[in-house]
Amino acid sequence: MKLLLDEMYPPALAEALRADGIDAATVAERGLAGRSDPDVFAAGAADGYVVLTENVADFARIAAERLTAGGHHPGVLMALSSRFSRRPSGIPKILEAIRAAADEQVQDRLVYLQQRSR
Repeated sequence: MKLLLDEMYPPALAEALRADGIDAATVAERGLAGRSDPDVFAAGAADGYVVLTENVADFARIAAERLTAGGHHPGVLMALSSRFSRRPSGIPKILEAIRAAADEQVQDRLVYLQQRSR
């Protein structure tokens, strides 16, 4: 799975994902900082990236519009801010949830990341 991290995520998360063997890039690393959500989604999809975001309203709509128009996309992972912190202390939990989702078929889907029950 190739992941494109939306702007709200720190570079440290991309670094942790790469250290874990996941191909991850930030929007800034891909030259997309400040671009609109449709532009980020389109660029990520064109390069085979699953988008990681917490922006449900925009990305759910954008992904649905792509499918309705007969197109496809690599997928969208939703990490709700109510479940996952973007602070450095939250990186292990989001990394664990992404690992669990990496085995799922996410193409053309919107997948909400889940925290592992303890």
